Amino acid sequence: MTEPRPDTPDCASPPCLAHELDPLWSGRAGYAVPLRAPVRAEHSYVQRLCATPAQVLPLLCPVRETDWIADWRPQYVISASGLAEPDCVFATPAPAGGSALWYVTRHDALQGYVEMVRFVPEHTACRLEIWLQADGDSACLATVRYRLTSLGSVAGDAAVAAYTAEHYLAFMRDWERRLNHWLRTGRCLPAD
Repeated sequence: MTEPRPDTPDCASPPCLAHELDPLWSGRAGYAVPLRAPVRAEHSYVQRLCATPAQVLPLLCPVRETDWIADWRPQYVISASGLAEPDCVFATPAPAGGSALWYVTRHDALQGYVEMVRFVPEHTACRLEIWLQADGDSACLATVRYRLTSLGSVAGDAAVAAYTAEHYLAFMRDWERRLNHWLRTGRCLPAD
């Protein structure tokens, strides 16, 4: 270990790891920061939906998704309007147990854009983006992109490895089928 820099705050027992110099960070923060390359999977898919962006956007919401996804059950939703909005927070059961925490970072009706971030503690973080674009007078294209990043656990790395292009394609086609069914009939398909 090296001695702390003279301009660093005093620690209870210097030198401490927080003040150990790292040549890679010299000139930036000047302190050791544990870095690792991301273990990440990123996929995009374009859904063809039988409704306008204005009809679809309200359905991309933790509350309204219960209308068209049979097994969608948020544990709670924190929202001023009761629906998706910027800074809406909600929780869902996590595949590995516990809860996945979601945060709506952008919800722009004029642009037809939604962005959410999902964290499963000590497992994965995910960024979800959806862009809606009119496709004629009564349909739209929904570009859906997920970026899944392991938070460094063995389980997180395994989840990213399993998030293959084939898995994502099946997930997106099922989502597209369920949403189009609801848009056409007003009824939810049963869970598989």
